[in-house]
Parts: sequence; C-alpha cells; structure tokens
Amino acid sequence: MHRSLLLLLVAGTLAVCVALTSTLHGFRGCAVREFSFVAHKPGCKGLRVTTEACWGRCHTWEKPVPDPPYIHRHHRVCTYSQMRHVTVRLPGCQPNVSSLYHYPVALQCHCAVCSPQDTECETF
Repeated sequence: MHRSLLLLLVAGTLAVCVALTSTLHGFRGCAVREFSFVAHKPGCKGLRVTTEACWGRCHTWEKPVPDPPYIHRHHRVCTYSQMRHVTVRLPGCQPNVSSLYHYPVALQCHCAVCSPQDTECETF
C-alpha cells in the first residue's frame, strides 16, 4: 500500500512538473512572473531582490519591401502596463554613496512597442 501511494505521488509530481514546463515553453503572450536578481551599484555591496517582472513572448514579424528602408517591421515586447516603484537600501555602502536602490514591480504586463523608458530596446 505504501509503495503504491509513494509511486502515485512521484508520478503525480512528475506530471505536474512536465505540465508546468510544457505550459511555460508553449506560452504565447505576456504575464507577470516572479523574478530574482542582485541589486548593486558602485560603492555598495549587492542585495538579492525578489520582485514581479514581465515575462512572455509576443507576436512579431518582419517582411521585405521593395522601397527603403526595405523592411516592414512589427515588433512587440512583453512590458509593463502597470507598475509601482520600490526602494531598498543596499548594504555596505561607502560614506559618500547613497544606499537607496530603486526598481519597478510589475502589476500588469502586455505586448507593446518597446519603450526605452522601462525596457532594454537595443536590438529594435
């Protein structure tokens, strides 16, 4: 009885893990997701921060056209539609360095044209 229950629990756990991985791998769209990073700046030690960030894949395409600029682009990125800003204090800052570190917390996300105000857009 105990072996069969253990086998059932292990099989159920594997099924959930596979379903979750398959769902995220095939996910199209934009959603809020937990994200961790190390906040740091010159003159301070780093601080591990867990926040909510935008994550996903948005519909995008390019097609050649006969006239300059010879390409028609439709690029959308997963970015903030609503956010709030949070401030934390970094540890071990030098006396002349502010310990305050600001970062955004995603409340809602959507697919939109890349805006350099809140997203890294170098490739667009």
